[in-house]
Amino acid sequence: MPDADLLRSLGVDPSQLDPAPPWAPRAGAERLDGNHPCALCGKPATATVGVDTPGHGRRWLDRCMPCLIATTPRGGPCAPLADTLAVLRQAAHEAGVDLTIVAAES
Repeated sequence: MPDADLLRSLGVDPSQLDPAPPWAPRAGAERLDGNHPCALCGKPATATVGVDTPGHGRRWLDRCMPCLIATTPRGGPCAPLADTLAVLRQAAHEAGVDLTIVAAES
């Protein structure tokens, strides 16, 4: 996913991110000193990456680990959505859990 699309999907305004160097192999590790907040939740960042933003240049996208995991783009399910939902429903039934699945089918 292009950086601009990632920021847009996260609802992050690139102008609010700190400028980042064009490329510095150790700069990211040095940045994770506990003084930079996660761009999503405000907790101390534990991961950072430089992203290229149109009109703003290269910026740091700082995230805490839970936000990084929750917002890392992944491929969609390998099976059709209906099959994936059927598996979820069956697992919930077997576990005795009431489950309501809300999905936008495309």
